[in-house]
Amino acid sequence: MDRTQLSRPRRMPGGAFAALAVADALLAAAPARWQRARVVTKPLLMPTLATRARLAPQRRQLVAAQAFSWGGDVALLGRSRASFLAGVGSFVGAHLAYISAFRARSSAPVLDTPGRRRFLAAGGLLAAGMGLAAAREDRAVAVPVAAYGVALAAMVAASAAVDGDRSEVLGGAALFLASDALLGIRTFIVGEERRGSAALEGLVMATYTAAQWRLGEGLARR
Repeated sequence: MDRTQLSRPRRMPGGAFAALAVADALLAAAPARWQRARVVTKPLLMPTLATRARLAPQRRQLVAAQAFSWGGDVALLGRSRASFLAGVGSFVGAHLAYISAFRARSSAPVLDTPGRRRFLAAGGLLAAGMGLAAAREDRAVAVPVAAYGVALAAMVAASAAVDGDRSEVLGGAALFLASDALLGIRTFIVGEERRGSAALEGLVMATYTAAQWRLGEGLARR
């Protein structure tokens, strides 16, 4: 068996994930009648990516993060308040699992540098602002949205404290932040029924799947 054949099992899940990610992003940006197909594409994203998690030293944390992300993906296919809150809670769990993985690969405290301290402070303020924006639509989701924003900011800061080459995990965390910022704009500022909302959702999914890919690849490095 040659080297190409040996590397094939590693490449194949990556190709499948990329195909699903592109398909789901296109469906998210498509007219409503096409978006129904996302009940197939979106729930397959994380299980497909998780087939690569066996390569990661922090396999348990990575699988947990991807499992919570899968729960969030499925929940957010719904349109009810309960579905939204379930999705937010699942993604808080995902960020906590990523933080656990990052801390296992860091010898420095997250708050060890002024830059990370400033980022967390700014993240807290932005989370509060997003919570206030959410309250205009539904007061019941304001606190969960703000708590989610804090967890997201903590995940990004923790990725910046990873020892050695942190470019993949930091890039993935930054893309996650960008994806959720776009999602917040779409949901609480633009509105889901406004023109251009579907295109924004496509952009949300494109950045989200790129984020998950980079986080997984970064944690697979030894």
